[in-house]
Amino acid sequence: MQEIRMVDLKTQYINIKDEIDMAIKSVIDSTAFIRGDEVGLFEDELANFLDVDNVITCGNGTDALQVALMALDLEPGDEIITTDFTFIATAEVIALLGLKPVLVEADPDTFNISVSAVREAITEKTRAILPVHLFGQCAAMEELLDIADQHRLYIIEDTAQALGSEYIFPDGRKAKAGTMGTIGTTSFFPSKNLGCYGDGGAVFTSDKLLAEKIRSIVNHGMTKKYYHDYIGINSRLDTIQAAILRVKLKYLDNYNIARAGAASKYYAALSLINGIKCPGQSSFSTHIFHQYTLQLDPDNRNPLKDFLALNSIPSMIYYPVPLHRQKAYKYLKLSDHNYPVTNRLSERVLSLPMHTELGDDQIDYISSRILEFFKKI
Repeated sequence: MQEIRMVDLKTQYINIKDEIDMAIKSVIDSTAFIRGDEVGLFEDELANFLDVDNVITCGNGTDALQVALMALDLEPGDEIITTDFTFIATAEVIALLGLKPVLVEADPDTFNISVSAVREAITEKTRAILPVHLFGQCAAMEELLDIADQHRLYIIEDTAQALGSEYIFPDGRKAKAGTMGTIGTTSFFPSKNLGCYGDGGAVFTSDKLLAEKIRSIVNHGMTKKYYHDYIGINSRLDTIQAAILRVKLKYLDNYNIARAGAASKYYAALSLINGIKCPGQSSFSTHIFHQYTLQLDPDNRNPLKDFLALNSIPSMIYYPVPLHRQKAYKYLKLSDHNYPVTNRLSERVLSLPMHTELGDDQIDYISSRILEFFKKI
């Protein structure tokens, strides 16, 4: 059996090596390392994949979030509602811009932002909702869109973990994650479902004027060379990374199908084990399983993680410390008692290896070791 990795980028590369190597070589031959043709071609192809009018690439997923907020003419002190159960970048960019992160609870089954918590958090200072489509499936966008419409709020979708997931509206209409709100953002960090071989990110919107402003902001606020209409930043996707992403985008649907297949096998093997709660899936979203995240009794979570490590099986805890407990956000003076769901998740979650190259023999081995652990306790 091949070595088990949390994310097997090496085997994935080997399977498309000739295409990747040719793409990289073509950029080196062209010497157009910054803003080469591959960048524009990738933006067009991703826009077509997402069925959105405009994709603007940038340096990483955190920049994508920051640029999205910068484009909305928000004022210092404006409140942005987001989830407490996510990676730090989501709240980080809000704080960096002098805005106020308003952290709310997660749904206990899907891990996504709680709609009821969003409703309760709205004040006269609220300007936007920033849902994170966590672990591979969409947040409850129909309800969030209704709330945003009612209160005239922006929605910025963080789809770094769910690129390719589809939201299904009651009338049967489908929309890709990141294309339903005002602006969508994503990351191309190597471990993402669509990852490059370095850092990269993108912002997408069907609003033409917003797209023009975003394209300017990522390039020092320029509208034409040496004319700066906005305060901007320098955030670019390198041409080599764009060339790599063009190759991998062709396989993204197949990659997501492979992840869903692996998730089904995990579920079949683990769902009947007493003491394990397999990840829930909403009825309104497909799931592309960026992570396969179990919930366990807190007394069993860390011992199982250690047991798996002894058996050469990696696992990860996403996320061990919720945002409201982070030292950097003590100034918000948030009460721990207001976050029972997030606290519970942080004590119980454990993510298993999940990637496109995960073999049946590896899933069987991982599942059998987990069963062995629970038989011993």
